[in-house]
Amino acid sequence: MTVNESLALAIGLGAIAAGGMLIFRRRREGNSRGSQGGVILLLIGAMAVVYGLGLTKYRPSPSELEAMHR
Repeated sequence: MTVNESLALAIGLGAIAAGGMLIFRRRREGNSRGSQGGVILLLIGAMAVVYGLGLTKYRPSPSELEAMHR
């Protein structure tokens, strides 16, 4: 795991935690509606975690590898 991936993972987890706090804090205050900012933070955090875990890296299938070596 590279430094960039580690930072993306940490930032993503922080954004998810902040988004969750925004959403659930508003519910406890009696607001029936959630927070758009909280939802956006959750989505950004999820995308950063996916990137940080390396799930967006291209991994060729065995048939693609075979075709490249011809």
